[in-house]
Parts: sequence; structure tokens; C-alpha cells
Amino acid sequence: MERVKALLGSRGKKIRNTEHVFIADGLQSLRSALIPKISTAPIIEKLYLTETGQGKIRAEFAQEILDQYEVIMVSDQVMNAMAETESPQGILALCKYLPSDLSKFNGTGINKVVYFWEIQDPGNAGTAIRTADACGFDLVLFSPNCVDAYSPKVIRSTAGSMWHIPIAIDITLEVFEEFAKSNQIHIYALDGEGEKTLEDIDQRAPAALVFGNEARGLPQLPTSFQSVKIPMRGHAESFNVASAAAIAMYSISTGALS
Repeated sequence: MERVKALLGSRGKKIRNTEHVFIADGLQSLRSALIPKISTAPIIEKLYLTETGQGKIRAEFAQEILDQYEVIMVSDQVMNAMAETESPQGILALCKYLPSDLSKFNGTGINKVVYFWEIQDPGNAGTAIRTADACGFDLVLFSPNCVDAYSPKVIRSTAGSMWHIPIAIDITLEVFEEFAKSNQIHIYALDGEGEKTLEDIDQRAPAALVFGNEARGLPQLPTSFQSVKIPMRGHAESFNVASAAAIAMYSISTGALS
């Protein structure tokens, strides 16, 4: 219990980063965590359940799936003390993720990548991971100084997609650029003043989309990054980063704007 509370407390980010562990709560996340879609998905180290939570899990999963994990039964009072949400569902997991290593994806047929530079909002980060999953992307990357991708708010916002699509954190622009070059991936940086638009991207070719900080946008980028913009029909000055990412990812995965 104390370990869980530490991960959710003020020191939580430091512990998550150094020990590669995080907390996932609620049935929506655990549905995906119990049956992950990728080999690199985070794994459950311990599963904490109340009687109510156990009933919810058993209603959807066979006992042999639960038998793979260390299950710790707790009271509603203990769960309320452990969980961050006001009305916990009686289901909470201590999970461990693999350290970020882009080299393991070299030569694996990565076709569509999204990279976020210093985004700060947990909702934007979680929604971006969920959208990348929905659009069939292969990899989600976060730069240093981004919001903590394994914070409880981000995990909840992914709605389980954390176990469907690989993510890597603390990836510098230089490392990202080298990875893209090694895998023949074209890099497109989304910019309201872009030289071209999304319609100019060849949806058949491997592509990486780059999005900047919510307030400051993107930094000075290498010349290999081609700037593109989203066509805007109305009068708004810009899109929210999560909205822009959703439009762009959907566009290049389906050719919807062609």
C-alpha cells in the first residue's frame, strides 16, 4: 500500500522514472493490461482488488488469466486510501514498463510514427496515445521535458491504449532524426505556417508527424524536417495539439483529406 501511495504522491514522478513503474486503476485500463496487444506492453506486477473489483474482473476474464498475477485483496477503505480517484472501482494495478530504447524498433517495419516535443498537458498526451492507437500508428515518442507519460492522469486518458501501441519517452530530436533516417521515414513537422499542407503527404510512404509544445510550438528544427500545415476553413488561429494530432494522424493513415 505504501508503495502505491508513494507512486501517486509528490515523489511519484521520480520513482516512476527511476524504477519504471506506474499505477493503473479502473476496469478500462485493466481490460487492456490483462490482455495486451504488443510484446513491449507494460506488465502487471501486482493487482489490488476489493471484493467488488474482483467481481468485475471475474465477470470478464477467466480465472486462468488472473492466476498469472499476484492478486492482493484489500478492503474498500484501503482502496480508497490507495487510489487517486474520488470513487475508485476497486481495481488497481502496479505495473512496470520497459526502458525506452528506439534501437529495438530498427528494421521492424515501422511505418507511421508520432513525436511530441515538450507537451505539458496530461489529457493531451493520453488522448494522443489513444488516437495513435485508433489510427493504426506504430510508435508514439515523447521528447525530454514532456509531461510524465506514466502519470495516473495520462494513463486514464489513454483508455487502455498504453497496452496497444509502443511508446518511448525522453527521446531527443537528434535521436529521433537518426532513427527516422535509419528507417527511411519522412519527417513532417506540423506548423501553422507550413510550406505545404497535409494533402501533400504521400500516405503510402513511411511518415513521422511532429507536434510542439501547447504554448511555444516547435523549436528550431533540423533541415530534414519538412513543415506542413492543416488546412483551416474557419477563423480560429490554431488547433489544440491533441486535435491537430488527431486530424493529422487520421489524414495520413486514411488519405481522408486527399
